Amino acid sequence: MTTNDLDPQAAADKNFTKLEENIAKIETLTQRLLKAMAHKRAVPPSLQGPSQELYAKAATGYMTEMMQNPAKLVEHQVEFWGKSVKHFVEAQHLLAQGKLEPATDNTPKDRRFAHEMWDTNPYFNFIKQQYLMNAAAVQKAVDDIDTLESEEKKRLRYFSQQIVDMACPTNFLATNPEALALAAETEGDSLIAGLENMIADLEANNGELVVTLADKSAFTLGENLATTPGSVVFRNRMFELIQYAPTTEKVHGTPLIIFPPWINKFYILDLKPQNSLIKWAVDQGYTVFVVSWVNPDPSYRDTSMTDYIEEGYLTAIDTVKKICGVKKVNAVGYCIAGTTLSLTLGVMKKRKDASVNSATLFTTLTDFSDRGEVGVFLDDDFVDGIEAESMESGILDSFYMARTFSYLRSNDLIYGPAIKSYMMGKAPPAFDLLYWNGDGTNLPASMAVEYLRGLCQSDNFANDGFAVCGETVQLKDVTVPLCAIACETDHIAAWKSSYTGVQKMGSKDKTFILSESGHIAGIINPPSKMKYGHYTNPEAGLTADDWYDSADKHAGSWWPLWDSWLSKKSGKLVDARQPGSDEFPVLGAAPGTYVVAK
Repeated sequence: MTTNDLDPQAAADKNFTKLEENIAKIETLTQRLLKAMAHKRAVPPSLQGPSQELYAKAATGYMTEMMQNPAKLVEHQVEFWGKSVKHFVEAQHLLAQGKLEPATDNTPKDRRFAHEMWDTNPYFNFIKQQYLMNAAAVQKAVDDIDTLESEEKKRLRYFSQQIVDMACPTNFLATNPEALALAAETEGDSLIAGLENMIADLEANNGELVVTLADKSAFTLGENLATTPGSVVFRNRMFELIQYAPTTEKVHGTPLIIFPPWINKFYILDLKPQNSLIKWAVDQGYTVFVVSWVNPDPSYRDTSMTDYIEEGYLTAIDTVKKICGVKKVNAVGYCIAGTTLSLTLGVMKKRKDASVNSATLFTTLTDFSDRGEVGVFLDDDFVDGIEAESMESGILDSFYMARTFSYLRSNDLIYGPAIKSYMMGKAPPAFDLLYWNGDGTNLPASMAVEYLRGLCQSDNFANDGFAVCGETVQLKDVTVPLCAIACETDHIAAWKSSYTGVQKMGSKDKTFILSESGHIAGIINPPSKMKYGHYTNPEAGLTADDWYDSADKHAGSWWPLWDSWLSKKSGKLVDARQPGSDEFPVLGAAPGTYVVAK
């Protein structure tokens, strides 16, 4: 204990000095903030939210309900008013009695309100309860509008929920007890650190507030991410082809080529040795090739789906055949790459090209009749804006895609991280998955519009046919043996839609596996973790619900089951192959140059 600890005046002077220092920091940071905001990009209104037509229809529907069934609306209002006023009266009554305790709390549990003060402090508990009552009232009002089409109602429900989530009291300093307590405890240092974090994000994103999810300085590709040994053995304007070094003396005769989505980078399949699907496949005795797509700039404006198939898929498949001296390969497509692999298989069928022995589809949509949660962004109001923006700039900037997918999980990927970073001044975690999530890529303008219009909106592949590579292909043209893996809580590629697409394919050999968890965790699910299970059912002719109800559930990863399926389609064992060949010499070490290019 020092003398200053016993001297109130000295302590006050010390606190005042600290306050002056923080005020000076705020003034400096404010200048940086204004400078960063001055560079903010102009985001087209059509990409900021749904058209006003949706809200106009909702308002009209609400008024219609009011006119046709006023009793129901009055009942809802009275119920809401009754709960709110009753809660207010109870809280006031306790306060009048001098009891600093919250009123009776029957609101549902919500992990946003995990801090104990939301339950014990009467002020914060009152705010929490009123917010949750308001949120429930909004949800009920939307649910009771019966005059909207189902897709319109789904969109209204989603965007209403976005407004409700944005208004959550945890998102504001004055009503966040955890942030306030930390600010008091650190004498304002946490707020200064938070402001610094926010300004750093603004400066890094041209004035756009994009919260940093992971510590970018903690990872370097090729050092602690994407470390499976391999070599780049081919490169063109569309992709680099990586061949991985064998870890077994013998390998399956038929090589495996993996096509990851070009919306993100391939190393989601090779984050670290413990959860690397690529390393695991190599260790099972497969000769593994992976396509690392280019991150397009505006010069790729006119690059189409045909270019991705001709210069991407077909070129990669032909190269793998030549390197390995084989006539057939097994292919994997993940997400949009699975959709395009399916198109490629349709084109190959038309051309009588039997180079693909079997295909595996990870979380792949080919039937877009039900577009799942992401469908709220696929109506004309958004797609018209995307088309205008991408055609003007030559690319669909990764910024727009990242923001769209983040808002599908806004509490986890926007508000929660923002609270920790900006209100509490905490540094982002060294989390490899979130690092990858923030390492997005652009899409060529023509390809993006073609995909959104012809597949997502018109659903041509599942209906009259999708025109590509001079052919018109349909799902029935996909006839190779198939294994499809979907994920139970996938918010991007709904599993039932994935199942429906597989049902319509022409293959007589189909295996469908449903993994627990979502779009990423359900796929990157190594056997060693025993984390998520999976479902199987050989009856592929059932409806999705019936398939699920009668499916067998298995503990652990689906990877060993896939290995059992794939190995039977991979030929006899041969001597392990080293990367490259005389015709295709090694160009450099994995993970290559395209994946790190900015």
